[in-house]
Amino acid sequence: MAHTSSRPNEPTSSPAGSTRPAVAVYDTTLRDGAQQQSVSFTVDDKLAVARLLDELGVAYIEAGWPGAIPKDTELFERARTELDLQVARLVAFGSTCRAGAPAAEDAQVRGLIDSGAPVVTVVAKSDPVHVERALRTTREENLRMVRDTVEVLTAAGREVMVDLEHYFGGLAHDPGYGVDVALEAARAGATAVIPCDTNGGTLPGGIADAVRSLRAALDEAGCEACAIGIHTHDDSGLAVAGALAAVDAGARQVQGCVNGFGERTGNANLLTLVANLETKTGWTALPGDDDGRARRLAELSRVSRRVGEIANRAPSGREPYVGAKAFAHKAGLHASAIKVDPDLYQHIDPARVGNTMSMLVSEMAGRASIELKARELGIDTDGDSELLGRVTTAVKEHEARGYAYDAADGSFELLLRQARGDLPEYFRVESWRASVAARPAPGEELLPIDGATESESEATVRMWVGGRRHAVLGEGNGPVNALDHALCDALAETYPEIRGFELTDFKVRILDSERGTQAIVRVLVDITDGERTWSTVGVGTDIIEASWEALTDGHVVGLIRAGVEPR
Repeated sequence: MAHTSSRPNEPTSSPAGSTRPAVAVYDTTLRDGAQQQSVSFTVDDKLAVARLLDELGVAYIEAGWPGAIPKDTELFERARTELDLQVARLVAFGSTCRAGAPAAEDAQVRGLIDSGAPVVTVVAKSDPVHVERALRTTREENLRMVRDTVEVLTAAGREVMVDLEHYFGGLAHDPGYGVDVALEAARAGATAVIPCDTNGGTLPGGIADAVRSLRAALDEAGCEACAIGIHTHDDSGLAVAGALAAVDAGARQVQGCVNGFGERTGNANLLTLVANLETKTGWTALPGDDDGRARRLAELSRVSRRVGEIANRAPSGREPYVGAKAFAHKAGLHASAIKVDPDLYQHIDPARVGNTMSMLVSEMAGRASIELKARELGIDTDGDSELLGRVTTAVKEHEARGYAYDAADGSFELLLRQARGDLPEYFRVESWRASVAARPAPGEELLPIDGATESESEATVRMWVGGRRHAVLGEGNGPVNALDHALCDALAETYPEIRGFELTDFKVRILDSERGTQAIVRVLVDITDGERTWSTVGVGTDIIEASWEALTDGHVVGLIRAGVEPR
């Protein structure tokens, strides 16, 4: 592991070339973030995320608990030769030694040292109720455990930080005990103490008051060099607000997870914290001069998406700053103003965080929305008011029938091109059909009532492509998959680009459920060519009909965006 000789993003210093004071960014995606349900990182995943975070410029990466979790032990072993960090410092997480045992003889503490991590964060109980009920020891012994553990780790040449678990909840039981734990850690050599809102229930004002009091106590005790961090959870929806309040009150380190990963409702979203600190406060959160920090800040959206892909958890489109819809505008009133000046309905320029503005077309759309969306798609409407009026009317009529263009930009592009008279005709469909045949499973004489059957799905597509008539039979896992295979086979000879398209999402919604099996169905599909993703919508009286419309439109959009001319 390569590391800089001094601590990057030192909580009390400013990045080179900046006159703004710094707040150190501490990422715990790989440890606390992995406690979110269905999030699990392999060792290779963790190494990949660590490299992304280092490129972004975080100061600390808490990678796991070596000695307690075998996968994390392996991670730190591999990190020595496979992880070349340029900015960040790798952090090993653990706990204080056990009650009644010296830290020097504690196997878990030894595991932290043996990990080779230059920084160690240990979690300590700071709520006396937890000390007495969870640890089943005395308050005095808990202080000894903190002191002894920090001293052993610092003697081994490690930078040590102490997470003060349940700090804010503990204030209600004994306002002074958490401060005593923090002072014990600071006097033993900890470089930072981090009050944790472990249950996520403390309001920002309460966090600010507690951090302010803790800062005063540390200063009065001669521990001015010990920084205060903040670790918040989002159970009250206030994790980011609480962390920012802590910074205002004296915290100089913020902890969080990419995309707000974490147990229960998640930890503070680290990317939101970074963006807020860099764009809305007098603090810096990233290293470098102004230009360097601006370049790193522009990587936020990419980091969000990439970590989501690695974790197999797509980030919410509504994530502040980095979400795909964070700068999406739907209302016609907004669009009219944005046409004059985009900043009228945007709190920052989305390019600053690597994002883009988008217009969502719906029944709320006016001509300004249509014009701006067309411009976003690279289509010049030349201010043709008659064209814009026709498209606006068509959108409203189609959405009244169940279409949803705000979620299907590809279908809107086809509607717009059709109105302009420049919609390419790549193929003409003569007919199509899909069927499912079911038979008893082996060993059964009749179709069982419990659904234990074998089924075959096939689809037949007859269409004209490249001046020739094609009749293609497709088989698949269900009728929609069979249709997709038949459609691709019919098109691929003339348009081999089709082979590079992949269906990545398929959503079905019943629009008028009170009609039961006679209800109108809306299908949304996402298709990608590996570089771009587009969405199309189909509406019909059954799933197969709606799916066919969405699939065929999706392939047309893909060919248009690939710059393919009809053949």
